[in-house]
Amino acid sequence: MYKKTIAMAVAAMLALGLGACGNASSTKANNGAGSTSQSQATKKKPAEKKPVEQPADLTGTWKQTNSGSDDSWMEAEITADTITVQWVSDNGDTKSLYWKGSYNAPDKAGDWKWTSQGDTAAMQASLLGSQDATKDFTYTKADGVSWETTAMGTTTVVKTAKQ
Repeated sequence: MYKKTIAMAVAAMLALGLGACGNASSTKANNGAGSTSQSQATKKKPAEKKPVEQPADLTGTWKQTNSGSDDSWMEAEITADTITVQWVSDNGDTKSLYWKGSYNAPDKAGDWKWTSQGDTAAMQASLLGSQDATKDFTYTKADGVSWETTAMGTTTVVKTAKQ
């Protein structure tokens, strides 16, 4: 019986001792010494950074989307500093210069407008070339690169999509 009492007393001390150790470590954790669960719950997540929108890259070929014809349309080619617009017919077999001029690339995101200075000598050599010294161009996500074209007394806004 004496052995049972000692065994029970030792078991009780071990249980209290182990319980106290657990309480001591959780007390330390609550004081901020190494706990991750409570410190993460109270810390705010850093705000997610939205990607900075870049200016559109308009270089490349832009084909008219509102020509109303399957075998003729207008097409613009934009390089680093030039925009060239052609009348295209016979499913692309025939091209005639309409506009050749300067191009100013967007320097901010979103819609963009620029006034192109025409190469009047090049356009005068083309039967279908524009007679204007300048032409306004616009870029929007909805209409691509667009401009007004007047032919035979009718003015049309040409809308394009990048090819």
